[in-house]
Amino acid sequence: MPTQIVVAGAVIRRATVLVAQRLRPPELAGRWELPGGKVAPGETEPEALARELAEELGLEVGDVAVGNRLGDDVALEGMTLRAYRVRLLDGEPLARDHRAVRWVSADELPGVDWVPADRGWVPDLVRALSTAAS
Repeated sequence: MPTQIVVAGAVIRRATVLVAQRLRPPELAGRWELPGGKVAPGETEPEALARELAEELGLEVGDVAVGNRLGDDVALEGMTLRAYRVRLLDGEPLARDHRAVRWVSADELPGVDWVPADRGWVPDLVRALSTAAS
């Protein structure tokens, strides 16, 4: 049986990336992640990510442009987590499905209390932000 694909968005604006603080489940509540969600049947991964970001952050689907992959896949129980670079074209993200959202710089990334699944992307995020700044 194929695993469920879960997509996460590294929403980059200038030299910062958007991180979202989890509300649930209890063991992850309060920790930070890249926002995203599950790919539904019939959706491409970029379509699913644009939809999830719109739902979770109060944006319109057209407010984001999903770009290239970021980092390696993360295998979780029954799921594969996959990250993409995302440009914010319009709007201001809101914490609709999270406790909070905030923009962090490359220097701040290692000190973020990440959910374990997203921690491996920190070096990729640092590289992405350093190219965004130049």
